[in-house]
Amino acid sequence: MRTATALTIPRPAGPRTARTARRTRTLAAGALIALLSGCGLDTGPESAARDRAERAAAARTTAAAPPARPTPPAGLPGMPPVLDPQDIYAADRPGKLSPVVRKFPSRVYVPNTNDNTVSVIDPKTYEVIDTIQVGVQPQHVVPSWDLKTLWVNNNRGHTLTPIDPATTEAGKPVEVHDPYNLYFTPNGKHAVVMASLDRELVFRDPHTMNRVKTVPVTCFGVNHADFSADGRYFIVSCEFSGELLKVDTERMEVVGQQKLPFEGAMPQDVKVSPDGRTFYVADMMAHGVWVLDGAKFTTPRLLPTGEGAHGLYISRDSREMYIPNRGEGSISVFDFAQDKLSKKWWLPDGGSPDMGGVSADGKTLWLSGRYDAEVYAIDTRSGKQLARIPVGSGPHGLAVYPQPGRYSLGHTGIFR
Repeated sequence: MRTATALTIPRPAGPRTARTARRTRTLAAGALIALLSGCGLDTGPESAARDRAERAAAARTTAAAPPARPTPPAGLPGMPPVLDPQDIYAADRPGKLSPVVRKFPSRVYVPNTNDNTVSVIDPKTYEVIDTIQVGVQPQHVVPSWDLKTLWVNNNRGHTLTPIDPATTEAGKPVEVHDPYNLYFTPNGKHAVVMASLDRELVFRDPHTMNRVKTVPVTCFGVNHADFSADGRYFIVSCEFSGELLKVDTERMEVVGQQKLPFEGAMPQDVKVSPDGRTFYVADMMAHGVWVLDGAKFTTPRLLPTGEGAHGLYISRDSREMYIPNRGEGSISVFDFAQDKLSKKWWLPDGGSPDMGGVSADGKTLWLSGRYDAEVYAIDTRSGKQLARIPVGSGPHGLAVYPQPGRYSLGHTGIFR
């Protein structure tokens, strides 16, 4: 389009009469219209119709265009980027063993709470091949963030016993008060000790276990947790007061607290969905799983599963979640795509399935039998019991190791 230039209207000679003025204005208007027409600006009926049609077409194009996808929030500083925003467990596929763990022998480590020992099982033969003496009341065997060490939580012995997964040998215990359970922030900066009876969340150096910050809590029995997809907060269950906490990871502060809407609630394991939108909290007294919007931290709804719901474990393809119901000897299976329970497996001779993990190839679910001094191996395709292995008294948070994943968030093995 050309740029309009100023119009110069010749001034008539002699006196300026009204007739002359009208003629001058007419000439100026005519020249201006001609110039505008040369610029492609038509003020006639056809132009108006074209303009209306163009506006209608533009409106249709805008309506048909997909809405812009919101920019995901920035992750916790230092946290490895999520491989797939729609599946935070994408790094946990069968065979995706980190170079750090690739040469470790495949073993199942079972803390026997009443015996102060850890039974070591060979998953190929279903036999106990070693028994390791540890501290008083071991509760969980926890893989470290860097995958190099297994930490045994000696709750009443107030120590952590390190195990070298390359040799299955125990090292010198480290003094840590009331270590019921142990987690690691997604950036590997801190270990988080669930000091259940002390009513504290204790942030520590993940290597030396030196105390960095102590966060007192008003609930009773902090025990299990899981982190949001971006790592910026985590949800904690308080077993003995029936409460949930929301904790800011970077600030190391409690930012939310709520009482579960069930008299006598006793929340246990916590796990976030593959898409990172929903938290699930097992409750052994409500006999089901609480379904929680972690971001909003509103009142959760209860999904009944079975008596004594306790642990939560994600399948290797991220499609299902296994929920052992300790009080009735069953395992409920939750389908994420269908958002409902899809099946239920029963142990043929009963039992008390508690805590555990999924094998590296995803074919076997390993669970401790808390009240029966045994461990169960269950086929994840059929639900069939593959083995029932005698161990020490009070087996609890067993760890299957190694497992796929880039780093560990703690507990019996939460990998991402």
